[in-house]
Parts: sequence; C-alpha cells; structure tokens
Amino acid sequence: MVAKQHGKVVMAKVDIDDHTDLAIEYEVSAVPTVLAMKNGDVVDKFVGIKDEDQLEAFLKKLIG
Repeated sequence: MVAKQHGKVVMAKVDIDDHTDLAIEYEVSAVPTVLAMKNGDVVDKFVGIKDEDQLEAFLKKLIG
C-alpha cells in the first residue's frame, strides 16, 4: 500500500523488543501499532490489523 503512494509516504519498521525505549516513548502496547509521523511528531496512529480499504483511507487522510 505504501509503494502505491509513489514516494509520498515512507515506512519504517521497528522491532520493539530491540528498541523498548521507542515503544515506551510512543506508548506502543500492542502489535501492530502504526504511527504516522510528520516532522518528528505523531499526527495519527492505529492499533491492530486493518484491511486494504482501511489502510488506503488512512494513507489518503495523511497525504490529502
């Protein structure tokens, strides 16, 4: 889904077992947790598995 955005969105995956400091800082209590960040700030997030339509709506909301 991210690849379909043609560079407007970048995805990074973090192993919270290796980076517990980030999990604590961003209050990640369940996996998967997806954080949308802009200029270092969390602008949106969701927890749990989403279907393709929900992911597309999430990304479109972010990029306008």
